[in-house]
Amino acid sequence: MKFKQLSLRYRIFLAMILLILLASVLIAAVTIFQYKEQTDEYNQGRLERKEESVKAAINYWLNSGNGNTFPVEEKNLEYIFRDKIYEISDIEKLEINIYDLSGNIAKTSHSGFVKSDAPTVLSDTVLKGVMNNAQHRYLNTRTVKGQSLQSSYTYITDNKFKPIGILNLQYVQDNTAQDKDLEEFLLRMAYVYLLMFLLAIGLAYFISSYITRNIKAITDKMNQTRLNTSNEKIILENASSEIFTLVNAYNKMVDELEISAVKLAKGEREQAWREMAKQVAHEIKNPLTPMRLTVQSFQRKFDPNDPDIYNKLNEYSKTLIQQIDTMSSIASAFSNFAKMPTQKREELNVVEVVKLALDIFAKDYISFFSSKDIIIAELDKTQLIRVVTNLVKNAIYALSEVENKKIEVTVEDDNDKVFIIVADNGGGISDEDKDKIFEPKFTTKSSGMGLGLPMVKNIIEAYDGTITFTTTYNKGTVFNIILPKK
Repeated sequence: MKFKQLSLRYRIFLAMILLILLASVLIAAVTIFQYKEQTDEYNQGRLERKEESVKAAINYWLNSGNGNTFPVEEKNLEYIFRDKIYEISDIEKLEINIYDLSGNIAKTSHSGFVKSDAPTVLSDTVLKGVMNNAQHRYLNTRTVKGQSLQSSYTYITDNKFKPIGILNLQYVQDNTAQDKDLEEFLLRMAYVYLLMFLLAIGLAYFISSYITRNIKAITDKMNQTRLNTSNEKIILENASSEIFTLVNAYNKMVDELEISAVKLAKGEREQAWREMAKQVAHEIKNPLTPMRLTVQSFQRKFDPNDPDIYNKLNEYSKTLIQQIDTMSSIASAFSNFAKMPTQKREELNVVEVVKLALDIFAKDYISFFSSKDIIIAELDKTQLIRVVTNLVKNAIYALSEVENKKIEVTVEDDNDKVFIIVADNGGGISDEDKDKIFEPKFTTKSSGMGLGLPMVKNIIEAYDGTITFTTTYNKGTVFNIILPKK
């Protein structure tokens, strides 16, 4: 999941946790860097102090007149420091090398079988570094056998400050104590930051929940907002000014929405009544016209002396009764559609009721299939028959121009649901009619009022069921009904 897709609460929570982690890493990095800087400064200062101490001992040895018996000259360096260099090296605990001004080693304190790391001849870089530096001092740092080795080079002078040689000190940096201190400090800091991190998680969770609590309340109210229901206003206490602004905007929207909903509902009702009135008027006019013509014809041709007067009167009466029955069926259809189906639940065998509904159709191309002989559900028998009857009637009409007619009605069940499937191989439903198939007054028949499928849909939805269909033009249509058993 992308970060932008996370909720505001989790983004605030993660941001605070990442901030704590970043601060911990940065503090640890700065601490390590500071320790390294302090260690380097300590080692450099220690080398300088040892260098000053060694130079002081050498100057005292050369100029005091109490020890050295050789002339203080470059050629006598080996003899001047023949024994003294070992004494000074033992006192200072470091290797001392003395070179002549040309860079050749004259005397070293190193002894033993292990070869010294000090060069026997100084490079031009070292010589120029000592010569050209204002303090006549050159410092070189290199790694030998995994340890940092600092080498300092400076002049040895006589009592007139004339250089007679080059003093080299080999100082091995031993950072064991500092590294141990650093490890202990970092370990303690890790414990402290672990505790802070756990506290930060709790604090971040609390703060993020507190910040987003009012926003979540507003979001939940907005998700529950509906056009056709009464919506509650949001009442929050101790919210920020920004949240109050948002709440006031929402409450104002709710007021406007209720006004709009009332106007819309009123307009829809008026429009529905107008459309219904037009449809009723249209459907009633259809039988009134032949009735009028029948009466007018009877009026013109009426002859009491006609020997067939009773037969003609009977024929006219049948025509009028037929049209009156048509008008009655129109009124019943509108009445049945206008009122929501009343749920009269009773335990019945769906397989048996569907078979009963199909018995009124004397068509040999209607087939019935069932996965079981008995499928019990709590439904209204009359309404179930009405549903099946309407769907089969529509299927028969769809087969009016098909040679090899076929209608298949199937009943199945699965756990707590009943499935009724009505399939035909008729002309199918065109793409432009798919979205209107359940609309009142829509029909593709030359006769009828287009209330059959809407009424079927009303009945099924009253039982919390669903009706869907799949169709292929010129190949057939399949209606799928799903009804709960209870």
